[in-house]
Amino acid sequence: MKYLVMVQGSQADYEAMVGRPTDHSPAWTKADLTAMFAHMNAINEGLTANGEMIDGQGLTAPSSTRFVTVDGDGKPVVTDGPYAETKEVIAGYWLLDCASLERVTEIAAQVARCPQPAGAPEYAVVIRQVDERGPSQD
Repeated sequence: MKYLVMVQGSQADYEAMVGRPTDHSPAWTKADLTAMFAHMNAINEGLTANGEMIDGQGLTAPSSTRFVTVDGDGKPVVTDGPYAETKEVIAGYWLLDCASLERVTEIAAQVARCPQPAGAPEYAVVIRQVDERGPSQD
């Protein structure tokens, strides 16, 4: 079964990771970043070795987000983010092929144990199964 495993963050977290503390998060040090990347890279290497990794990426800061809708004539309307009402966004993801929900839950728990500086916000790791069949009314 395929699963999307997502980590969340906010613009304040991205600011903190480059050494700018906010009311939301303390500044990260180079050692903090090194520990985080070492943890994530170890997870990625294990998933690749097990044949479970399909793809995984970190995403750029929410400030680079673009929202696209269409107007009444079907023309694109593009706005930049983030917006005040957007608290957390997807900060990174893994697309995995795992034998079971239990296995992907083990992986999510590994991700959740990622080291970070004291006082940094903690977010749940989100698991969503990929729907390879689509909705059905049968």
